[in-house]
Amino acid sequence: MLQLDWLDWSNPLALWWGFLVAVSAGNIAWLLWLHARLRKPGAFAVEPLLLLGSAYVLGCAFRSVLPRADVQRICLFDTWLSSVFVGRSVATVAELCFAIQWAIVLRELGHLAHSPTARTVAKAIVPLIALAEACSWYAVVTTNYLGNVLENSLWTLTFALIGIALLQLANYFRGIVRYALAAAAVGMAGYVVFMCSVDVPTYFERWQADLANGKHLLGLFSGLHDVATRWIVTHDAARWHGEIAWMSLYFSMAVWASLLLASFTLVRPLLPRYRTRARTAKPDERPVTVAVRSRR
Repeated sequence: MLQLDWLDWSNPLALWWGFLVAVSAGNIAWLLWLHARLRKPGAFAVEPLLLLGSAYVLGCAFRSVLPRADVQRICLFDTWLSSVFVGRSVATVAELCFAIQWAIVLRELGHLAHSPTARTVAKAIVPLIALAEACSWYAVVTTNYLGNVLENSLWTLTFALIGIALLQLANYFRGIVRYALAAAAVGMAGYVVFMCSVDVPTYFERWQADLANGKHLLGLFSGLHDVATRWIVTHDAARWHGEIAWMSLYFSMAVWASLLLASFTLVRPLLPRYRTRARTAKPDERPVTVAVRSRR
């Protein structure tokens, strides 16, 4: 039976959880609006970007309603759905879908702008995030924070590359598209700064502390059993202190990014008109010829 006596306005953890639930409800409403806009009469096909975005939005909503911290095995509700195995599995599928969204959009922008940089980065996104997911699973199974350090470093690298590609793509467009790409690049820069200054150092410090304390790590089979069967219910805000910041940003701003990527289908037909073109000669302009004398 779920304990709900902690859901009180005086409990900061309850306020935080209420924020996550409210944001998730708004995200799902946005997703339903997109489905209504993109649905074709009599057709059951779903746009790939919208399908991928749906997986990410719903996956993050699930994780918002039942938040947990993987390595610590802590959660808010005493249910098997709060197990790390379930939560990490949902997160893996959702995050791979998010990565594929970015790869598709960046590839299409790269083809439209004839940008080899954007196309190259698009090809690298999914392999990098797949490797990050493997590092995450290593962390949650063994309880070794080194896996989290590597995981979040790979996310940081991936979005630094995306930011560089977006900044270059901005040169190939004009008007509102250029401003949108530049704003997205600035957002990537902010994400990279946060990861480098807060997220990655936090996990690095935890890893170093465990090394200093001689923490015993779990093996493969014992770790898999642990992630599937052990979860610790706690409503102590101090134990959640290190998770609140990144979860709040992740389940709001990252999901909004996914919804915007899903909306790319709506603006794709308009992009060619904002593509910059090389200067062409006017009708009354004649090419200038330069005579070259040859010496005999």
